[in-house]
Amino acid sequence: MSVQNEVHIVSAQMKTDEEGAYLGTVVFKLEGYQHPYELTVYSKKGKEWDYSLHYTSESGVEEELLKLDERLEEDDDLFDTLLEAAQQAGETI
Repeated sequence: MSVQNEVHIVSAQMKTDEEGAYLGTVVFKLEGYQHPYELTVYSKKGKEWDYSLHYTSESGVEEELLKLDERLEEDDDLFDTLLEAAQQAGETI
């Protein structure tokens, strides 16, 4: 199953600050996970990205969050899909 079939983007946005750094967020639901999550991405120049993973509206099971965080570290396709959603949303602002 491809990542595009597994992930449902709820919302996405990307902004740049006055120094040209990027800050984006993606709220998504991933098949096999109980709750939606929010991924915040940050890059000074748009090439190397830092991220943090959060619960959206309510706390879920910590083990599930840690499992998803590990998957984001290892699964470039998943991370790239989420990052692209934020980048595409930023182009429409």
